[in-house]
Amino acid sequence: MKISRKRFIKALSITGFLGGVNFPYTILAADAGNAGIKEKKSKGLTVLFQGDSITDGNRTRNNDWNHVMGHGYAYLVASRLWFDYISEDLMFYNRGVSGDKIKNLDDRWKEDTLDLHPDVLSILIGVNDVSQIIKNENSIENWKKTYINVLEKTKDALPDTQIALCEPFVLPYNWDEEKTELFHEVISKMQKIVKQLAEKYNAVFIELQQPFKDACKKVPASYWVWDGIHPMPAGHELIARLWIKAMKKRLNFIEE
Repeated sequence: MKISRKRFIKALSITGFLGGVNFPYTILAADAGNAGIKEKKSKGLTVLFQGDSITDGNRTRNNDWNHVMGHGYAYLVASRLWFDYISEDLMFYNRGVSGDKIKNLDDRWKEDTLDLHPDVLSILIGVNDVSQIIKNENSIENWKKTYINVLEKTKDALPDTQIALCEPFVLPYNWDEEKTELFHEVISKMQKIVKQLAEKYNAVFIELQQPFKDACKKVPASYWVWDGIHPMPAGHELIARLWIKAMKKRLNFIEE
């Protein structure tokens, strides 16, 4: 059950609850099939960002509104849509956790995802799992199995939730040749899996690897990511723009 803006702010001031702001908006529910959000609900559209440090963005875990969405692409998406669509009653949450692997997401899925009842769920995960897979401490098959488990739990509990699956990515960095080759090999397999899962679960696939490669034709990779993995400010802006562009097909209020 969604609470009113007045009740939400009151609860926030009392409990220090971490979340977003409620504004007047008529929400749209998922149409059967692959259509976007169309049927009216009573109130509000809740968007949840899940993932690792790229999503976390050094967010606060309290009601500090200066940092509540972190300092990355989730913040940029939320701030832009909050500003451009004041009447849409948008609510944004960031529950990315630095260092998380897919198993960590699975372990905390009920509290940090299902209990928030998001209308839109965005997931970016995978890069922290790579080293484990390279060291044979995990397998790509088990990674896929756990990712499927996360999506199955979401579909069972929240069948109308629109899902966005962001492609894990990596850019050239000053690693040794063997590490670079192994890292790219695993990431490439993850990218294929995520795209397949997006098709299977009728999710929006947000391609990131090729857009980052294309961006590197303009300036070196270090302009977009500072260590091959974590984006620079311009890299986060790139992800935010790609996210909004891809989600236009499901979020009908977003204008061209």
